[in-house]
Amino acid sequence: MKELNVIYEDNHIIVVEKQPNIPSQADKTEDIDMLTIIKEYIKKKYQKPGNVYLGLVHRLDRPVGGIMVFAKTSKSASRLSEQVRNKTFKKEYLTVVDGKIKQKNGILEDYLYKDERNNISKVVNKEKKNSKYAKLEYEVLYYNEIKDLSLLKINLHTGRHHQIRVQLSNFKHSIFGDQKYGTRGQGKQIALWAHKLEIEHPVTKEKMTFECLPEAVGTWSILNYII
Repeated sequence: MKELNVIYEDNHIIVVEKQPNIPSQADKTEDIDMLTIIKEYIKKKYQKPGNVYLGLVHRLDRPVGGIMVFAKTSKSASRLSEQVRNKTFKKEYLTVVDGKIKQKNGILEDYLYKDERNNISKVVNKEKKNSKYAKLEYEVLYYNEIKDLSLLKINLHTGRHHQIRVQLSNFKHSIFGDQKYGTRGQGKQIALWAHKLEIEHPVTKEKMTFECLPEAVGTWSILNYII
């Protein structure tokens, strides 16, 4: 595993790059997770004895990489969580999907139902019990004709379980390398990356924007056409 990439840090928050295939928090696999990694980093850097407080404000699916913010105090955790609820906490993703999308910009609106037993979400009729409204915006940044793959920027309006993955699959442009919802790239790493985060600092109230990109290799070499 690479050394932790810390994008920003102060006394209240820490912004880091999550590598693909690392859980955001401990799960039944007992594999090393981001909370544990960052706690160890803080403990070592500041020579803190005992337990280190670290608040999990949002999550990324295990196979997905990209930018995350964690709270270093309970007050910061509470205020950032409030931003998530109020939708002032903004996340933008990059993804590579199957096929050419006719409209360069669009909005996907669906109702999703989470199947807890199988850990998947499905697009359902809005009348279905426990279904939740899901909305995202997409913009096509580039289309690779040879590979028949499109690079998209995704703006999330809601934060549902597997939302981007299931909505794009239902749209007939599934994410390349998505083992659950995809049609192409089986055995490859899922091409979904949280590349931009906008928050209000929980203490100073300053508007802050953080960005990071995946390495432009493999499926992500498509980034070389726009950078």
